[in-house]
Amino acid sequence: HVQLVESGGGSVQPGGSLRLACEVSGFPIDKSCVGWFRQATGKEREWIASIYRPGGNTFAADSVKGRFTISRDNAKNTVSLQMSNLKPEDTARYYCAAGVSTNFGYWGQGTQVTVS
Repeated sequence: HVQLVESGGGSVQPGGSLRLACEVSGFPIDKSCVGWFRQATGKEREWIASIYRPGGNTFAADSVKGRFTISRDNAKNTVSLQMSNLKPEDTARYYCAAGVSTNFGYWGQGTQVTVS
């Protein structure tokens, strides 16, 4: 059974920072692709960052480059998203997703981030 659980969301002021974590169970993240997505109320889901097997190559959307950093801890089977210089437009529910490819077949329940 594959399960992803996000944590670390909350409310922050503009310019603040948050660190989100995605704990993955069911398969090792060093053999998979893991991504972070977000969805604001009334808007479509947006991809923001991914990390890929086996070398840990990372990619980020232009909207968050220089502010958000994705990383993984293989020993803890956890992927994190460090967010800095947060802006009101970053307000959304953030989701972690994983799979053996970019199909991202497994999803977490999400964690809310509010910047105001």
